[in-house]
Amino acid sequence: MWVLVLFDLPTETKRDRKNHALFRKRLMADGFTMFQFSIYIRHCPSRENADVHIRRVKSILPERGQVGILCITDKQFGAMELYIGRKSSGLPTQGQQLELF
Repeated sequence: MWVLVLFDLPTETKRDRKNHALFRKRLMADGFTMFQFSIYIRHCPSRENADVHIRRVKSILPERGQVGILCITDKQFGAMELYIGRKSSGLPTQGQQLELF
């Protein structure tokens, strides 16, 4: 499962820019990586794990701006077509999953 955080935060004042940067840093500290400028993604091995990260994102929401959180399956994510210019590009790979017996 993939968790996508999509956001549009104001950057008009110095305080807005600081809040924007802090929100991004906190997302990255929780394991999210930048997919596009205002879209960050994180792979989660289960829905329960995704819920943990969604709660963390909700706890760091900035006072102003719009934030969307979307969960999609590996199959849905894998069906995405990604282009850089006119050339097809591969999708980010999911993290390695450690299996213990």
